[in-house]
Formats: sequence, C-alpha cells, structure tokens
Amino acid sequence: MAAKRKRGALAAGKAKRARSDPSAGRAVAERGPRENSIPPQEHGVPPQEYSIPPPVSQGKWKNKERVLIFSSRGISFRTRHLMQDLRTLMPHSKADTKMDRKDQLFVINEVCEMKNCNKCIFFEAKKKQDLYMWLSNTPQGPSAKFLVQNVHTLAELKMTGNCLRGSRPLLSFDPIFDQEPHYALLKELFIQIFSTPQYHPKSQPFVDHVFTFTVTDERIWFRNYQIIEEDASLVEIGPRFVLNLIKIFQGSFGGPTLYENPHYQSPNMHRRLVRLSVAAKFREKQQVKEVQKIKKKGTKVLVEEDPTEVVFETPAEEKPVEIQLVKPESKPIVKDKKKLRKIQRKKQKKLFRTEG
Repeated sequence: MAAKRKRGALAAGKAKRARSDPSAGRAVAERGPRENSIPPQEHGVPPQEYSIPPPVSQGKWKNKERVLIFSSRGISFRTRHLMQDLRTLMPHSKADTKMDRKDQLFVINEVCEMKNCNKCIFFEAKKKQDLYMWLSNTPQGPSAKFLVQNVHTLAELKMTGNCLRGSRPLLSFDPIFDQEPHYALLKELFIQIFSTPQYHPKSQPFVDHVFTFTVTDERIWFRNYQIIEEDASLVEIGPRFVLNLIKIFQGSFGGPTLYENPHYQSPNMHRRLVRLSVAAKFREKQQVKEVQKIKKKGTKVLVEEDPTEVVFETPAEEKPVEIQLVKPESKPIVKDKKKLRKIQRKKQKKLFRTEG
C-alpha cells in the first residue's frame, strides 16, 4: 500500500534540493533580493543571513602565545575596567573567573595549564585600595610583581585617539631598558606578553597603534597611542597606568628573588609616614601654644633704674599756692540744651543791667 504524501512534502523536497545544489544558491545570490518576486518564506525556506567574516591575516600562526588575564576577588570597578581594556587590546588573551583570596598564588600555574596559556597577567587587590600586578611566564618563570598606580581607563579618559580592534601594536621602550639587566629582563617579558603574535586568527593585519614603556622616577609608565597616517603623529588612546617594580622572581609566582627594588615604598609605609607628618605638625602647634601660655603667666623682670637718667631732668618752677575763699557757683544740671541756653542768656542780661 502506497504511503500518503503530506501537503508540504513536495515543497520541502524542493527546498532540500535547492540547499544541496550550490549552483542554485549562487544564482539566487547573483540575482539579489530585489529580483525575487516571491519571498522565501512562502516556499518554506528561512531567509538567508549574510555575514561578512572579519579579515584574517593570511599565513601560518607559529608564535602561539596565549595570555591569561584575570584577577582576585575584591577588586574595584576601576581595576575591572582596566582588565577589560587590556583584554580588548590583546586579541591573544583569554579570561577566567576571579580567584579566591585564600588560594595560594602557585595555583595560577595550574589554571594557565588548563586554559592552554603560557603567559599570565594577574591583578591582586589588597585592603580594597592597593592594586598589584603579576606578570609571569608560566610555568617555568620568571615573574615580576608591580604596584599599579595612577590608573585611567578607556571609559574614563575622553581621548580623541582610536584604533582597529585586534590590530597588532608596535612596542616602544625607553633606552634605559637596554642599560640595566633587570630592565632588560622586563623588556623581554613585556615583548612576549603585550605583542600580538603574527598571523593570529583573531588579529587584524594592520599596525595602527603603539604601546610605550617609559622609565621615569624609578617607575614604568605605560601609554597607548594611535599612529595617524597623514603625518605619523601620535594621539593617545588609553588606558594609562604606572608600574612600580617590587621584585623579580626566578620562578612563576614565587621562587628565588632575582632583583628587589631599593626605591620601593609600600603603600602601608607611605600612609604611615603621612599620618606621622600630620601628627608632628599638630604636636608642634600644641607646643607653641603651651610656650605662649608659660610666657604670659611668668613674672615680668624689673629692670633696675639707670642713675644717669636724672642728669637731663630740669626742675619745674614752683608756683605760689592760691587759696580760694569764695565758694564756686554750682552749675545747674540741665538735660535740655535749649533750657541751658535760656538760663545763660538771662544771666548775661542781669550782668549788663548791674553794670549799666
């Protein structure tokens, strides 16, 4: 007995043939969507979605550097935005969940192994105000620990620069990186972490921005600039931050210390010195007030009389003593000035009459 066909079976069969036939799809693409008089929904075929793939570098990806960028729990919003900015600028980076603060740092090597990463940037927050950055070559080492200061993110700074997402950067280093051995080690670590590998699948075959590492005031200043093609001038993009080197270790997140920065001062010590300076100023003011009180309360020292002061004094002439026998007239106390004037006029009139 022949099986009954459904109503939409014929249309569905035609659609399957159309999908399997590449020439039919090519003909539809050549005609364009406007030439089709009947929309594809009526035939039972979903509308075609045209997606343009991003340009990928043509070549073999040999330098397979992968960087894991993540942080510990308790970081601030500024650190979170900085971490997201670095992930955006580095197409060869990977992300992971935040690590608990109770875990030991050597656990990060196992996390990098699971994520198939051979470099790591780890942000460690302490006291909800101090930010530390670890740059490590896992699992052999070396690794470096920095104190991150003056952090400004892409969203915070209103800068005019811009660059293509996924493009490969140039790395510019200060000449001092070739003079000191510990700076030379950091330079190689920065090159391996921040440079995008050539022919990376997620990278773009363009170079339109520069990462600069400058050493000033015993600190490393990081800046990101756009290269303008017309005159090769630089416009800052962001983010920006300052790295204060603490130690360089032989292993990954530990091991023997290769270098320790003698100019480094911990944030706790810096805050303690600030508090001590404020307390010293307050103590100095209190001591000045106490000295002034003692001076006011103290007895005044009497200076002895100088005997030579009498030499230039001349005695005044003695005037004869006059004895007044008549009682002086009492002046009337009058509050009103007009009445007082009237009384004075009456007295003057009496005197004139007596004299006349």
